[in-house]
Amino acid sequence: MKLKKSQYYYKKALELIPGQSQTFSKGPTQFVREASPLFCESAKGAIITDVDGNKYIDYMMALGPIVLGYCDPVVDAAVIKQVKKGPIFSLPHRLEVELAEVLIDAIPCAEMVRYGKNGSDVTTAAVRIARAYTGRDMIACCGYHGWQDWYIGTTTRNLGVPEATKNLTKTFIYNDISSLEKIFNENKGRVAGVILEAIGIEEPKDNFLQKVKELAHKNGAVLIFDEMKTGFHFALGGVEEFAGVVPDIAAFGKGMANGYPLAVIAGKKQIMEYVDKTFFSFTFGGEAVSLAAAIATIKEIKKRKVIPHLWKIGKMFRDGYNKLAKKHGLERYTQAVGYPVHFVTNFTDGKGNDDLLLKSVVHQELIARGNLTIGSYDFCAAHTPKMIKKTLKDLDEVFGLVKKNKDNLRGLLKGTVVSPVFRKP
Repeated sequence: MKLKKSQYYYKKALELIPGQSQTFSKGPTQFVREASPLFCESAKGAIITDVDGNKYIDYMMALGPIVLGYCDPVVDAAVIKQVKKGPIFSLPHRLEVELAEVLIDAIPCAEMVRYGKNGSDVTTAAVRIARAYTGRDMIACCGYHGWQDWYIGTTTRNLGVPEATKNLTKTFIYNDISSLEKIFNENKGRVAGVILEAIGIEEPKDNFLQKVKELAHKNGAVLIFDEMKTGFHFALGGVEEFAGVVPDIAAFGKGMANGYPLAVIAGKKQIMEYVDKTFFSFTFGGEAVSLAAAIATIKEIKKRKVIPHLWKIGKMFRDGYNKLAKKHGLERYTQAVGYPVHFVTNFTDGKGNDDLLLKSVVHQELIARGNLTIGSYDFCAAHTPKMIKKTLKDLDEVFGLVKKNKDNLRGLLKGTVVSPVFRKP
């Protein structure tokens, strides 16, 4: 596998781009950078091609947005049609209304919607309108919600965030309702909203989501679901449809436009009206190419029964991974955990501590065999059983190699150990 051009662009990026990528989880720290593709050229279906011409089955799917497959012909046709008419205008475009109707029909909590470009746009809008609606200032959060100050101040990447801002967001623990109760008890009458990834990797237990909703409403707080990863994957309407617990407002994006930049905040009318009473306005919010892509994508998800396919193909991979780990006696060291539509693979020393060396070797060897992964798995309509079988065959070889060299994994490593993925639970 030749990687000469990848290394060339990496060296140039060191001089020109802080972090060498616009997205942390796509950056060189997440790969054995001396032995992995670091820059791509194109993609089609479920196959991505790097700048050196190497092809891989892609299990990252651009971190979730690609739900139909790269360059889906139906979405491409809708996009090209709109490009010929123009992307942005001096007046709102009719597609803003037409997509709103589609989303309100699909998302249980949606009575009104507004558009953004990234998850951070709409989660931050949700926080702002919760504060405006309640007249309070504190936020309780669980999961990952983007790069804006109100959230990132709770993480280790909080440099540049004022201390006063950090103090207004408190974190609670998934499936631990007492940790949320503690926030309310210690901040009576101050919590404006509760925002959480309704499902991340862990399955909600003991009616956790319903209890969060009841506790939020009991204390006069707005309930916000961050459905960036789960919307248009778990179900068309996300976790609120899948689990039957409907929030007051929700943030969607990623899969809704098959890779075109679009996010949406949706919710109850009496709360959503506060979007206009505050300020949520930017030049490209109504960019029509992405709106056209979203309408086409959602229609195709329904028509082609994409979501059942994601569940089926994901289960095939997840269960196959765990079966192979057991076959090679590695089940103590690596497991695929989470729901079939989105799961991660854990690597430990057998005692619960992260083993980044093991992760690096497994991913290095999977990539060398034509499978692109950072250990967080997403699927699209273009993934086939044949692809999954091919990757599982490769994984069988890799696990065999790991087992044989378990006491000398560093001898297998062809470069730098990967860094932890930035994500605070």
